[in-house]
Amino acid sequence: MNWFFELLDNKILWMSVLSWFTAQVIKTFLVLVRQKRFDARRLIGAGGMPSSHTAIVVTLMLNVGRECGFNSPYFAICTTLALIVMYDATGVRRAAGEQAKVINKIVVLMNNKEERIDYGKTLKELLGHKPIEVICGAILGILIGLI
Repeated sequence: MNWFFELLDNKILWMSVLSWFTAQVIKTFLVLVRQKRFDARRLIGAGGMPSSHTAIVVTLMLNVGRECGFNSPYFAICTTLALIVMYDATGVRRAAGEQAKVINKIVVLMNNKEERIDYGKTLKELLGHKPIEVICGAILGILIGLI
């Protein structure tokens, strides 16, 4: 049971989770303001402003650097992870989301004609991030990491 109390006492972990949660709440609030509707899916969904993936890894990276040293191998691992996550968010995942938009439009067009595509559901389009969303996620991650 000692591991449970150690887990509860892991400030780096909980600050990182707080960073993710804060980004998700901000996303939900922005949808509420812009679209005048509450979308509960934004509380757990990927994509949007700010990047919660970026916020969580930047908070992790900063706190590991502060705790273990900015020249430690742990900080190097976290920095590498953060760079991969940010690159993936603006590259691969964003491209997959853009492709999903096109595929969903093709399915609608085909279903309005004589050829039917019975896929059963639309593909998820909000997967990746614009660079500004990743930058805002990084800023949020730094701010929460400095708490």
